[in-house]
Amino acid sequence: MRRLSLSSRLALLFAGCAAVVSLCAGLLFNRASEAHFIELDQQLLDGKLIGLRRALQDVQPIESAARLTDELSRQADLSLRITGSDGQRWYDSSTQIPKDMPQQSGLATISDNGTDYRVLNAPLYPQKTDSPQLTLLLDITHHQHFLQRMQHLIWLTVGLSALATALLGAWAARSGLRPLRRMSAVARGISAQSLNARLPEEQMPPELAEMAHSFNAMLGRLDDSFQRLSAFSADIAHELRTPLSNLLTHTQVTLTRPRPIEDYREALHSNLEELQWMAQLVNDMLYLAKADHGLLMPKREPLDLAHESDVLLEFFAPLAEDARVKLSRTGTAQIEGDRSMLRRALSNLLDNALRFTPAEGEVRLSIDEQGKSLRVIVQNTGEGISAQLLPRLFDRFYRADPSRQEGSSEHAGLGLAITQSIVRAHGGQIRCESDAGWTRFVIELPKGN
Repeated sequence: MRRLSLSSRLALLFAGCAAVVSLCAGLLFNRASEAHFIELDQQLLDGKLIGLRRALQDVQPIESAARLTDELSRQADLSLRITGSDGQRWYDSSTQIPKDMPQQSGLATISDNGTDYRVLNAPLYPQKTDSPQLTLLLDITHHQHFLQRMQHLIWLTVGLSALATALLGAWAARSGLRPLRRMSAVARGISAQSLNARLPEEQMPPELAEMAHSFNAMLGRLDDSFQRLSAFSADIAHELRTPLSNLLTHTQVTLTRPRPIEDYREALHSNLEELQWMAQLVNDMLYLAKADHGLLMPKREPLDLAHESDVLLEFFAPLAEDARVKLSRTGTAQIEGDRSMLRRALSNLLDNALRFTPAEGEVRLSIDEQGKSLRVIVQNTGEGISAQLLPRLFDRFYRADPSRQEGSSEHAGLGLAITQSIVRAHGGQIRCESDAGWTRFVIELPKGN
């Protein structure tokens, strides 16, 4: 079965609510009218009862009906029955009085041959125990007809109000849901070429403004991700074009004529370097792809960061000595993490710092514990990085150096992206700061469970 639309559901809900409210109001009015009629009948019968008692004050078993006839003639729809204390019927003012009558004192309602009566039983002489009983009957058929018409009117009102509310509710729901249809139209029109479409948040009702804001934010993230993906694909082609072109050209030149075996060996060694660089690039890309899909699962083992840092500094010491750069380390901390992954992250930062530190400069690695977390800072002296470039440093294939060379076999611009993936896999964050002649990469990591 086809599911009901939201507008139809709201219309039916409005109709149901209107029907329930109308029905409740009608029933309350009907009950109030019925109670009002009972109260009026009670007052009327009580008044007649007082008059009859006064008229029959000194009358013993019906010696004269004149007084009764005179009293009853004033109310055409009123009848009277007098019964002795022994149950014998003394007097009936009408032949239409029902045979079966309630015996208990007080007010009651009966129906006989399509006629409704209000019946009041009371003693003629309240002070006597063997007093005759008066039974007053009031024809209330016209009251009941009025209440029946009222009930019919109630049901008619309920039906009409439900129908009218359903139509108005459908119109109101359709008008109120127009912003949702606008959102749907924008969503249908979104494609890879139109991710810059946005909903006008200022024109949305308050209830949908937050949804529109979230929708626009989602489009912004999709647009940013698509732009990054497009740039990523272009960067891959950009990085692989030069080494592939070199391999093809070198191989074609080598095969143009017969050459000595040593020339072929030299050509193969040259091609091997390019192939090794391409293999490393592919491995790095696979590593980042695993990080994007949450497949980097670092091992958790106790590590002494001071020791791990010293091992790396010892490895980079000859390179720093040749570049006349001072290396130093301060602080110590214990952490649970993956040794090889953290070494790779710190190695990328140290290698990056050494490449951009001028002669007689300095590279510092500092470790600082802060409660349940710690900070590892790799900083170096040298020319700073502009604030506009800092957010892009961790993008893949991005190099802040404007003299970027295509297919450089040394650095493809993936080191910082890999470092960021490793830090995030350990539940941490990394950022870059550059001021006052120092460039700092700050890693914040939890110490462990």
